[in-house]
Amino acid sequence: MKNSINVHKIIYVQIFLKLKEGGARKMQITDVRLRKVNSENRMKAVASVTFDNEFAVHDIKVIESQNGLFIAMPSRKTPNGEFKDIAHPINAETREKIQKAILEAYEAPETEESAE
Repeated sequence: MKNSINVHKIIYVQIFLKLKEGGARKMQITDVRLRKVNSENRMKAVASVTFDNEFAVHDIKVIESQNGLFIAMPSRKTPNGEFKDIAHPINAETREKIQKAILEAYEAPETEESAE
């Protein structure tokens, strides 16, 4: 639990410093890395997203449903069996922005470099 608190403090300090030095602005997605999964289940890929070349969120899953593809943010299982997001967008606009970037990477044609 102590490590979790320290990580949150670090994130808050980084956000505070970013706001202090440049004023409030929206974070930009600067990198999306994707690993497609060859499986028969609903999970199709795992992504990492970098914001402002400074902060990364790993283990974002691309899931296939009856309504199409969507993303699931990284989560952990609580002792009572419930899943809680570890990191997640706090508004619909940001979730859509992240999902769009990941799904565009997923649907992009593979290059020789990414196929290796």
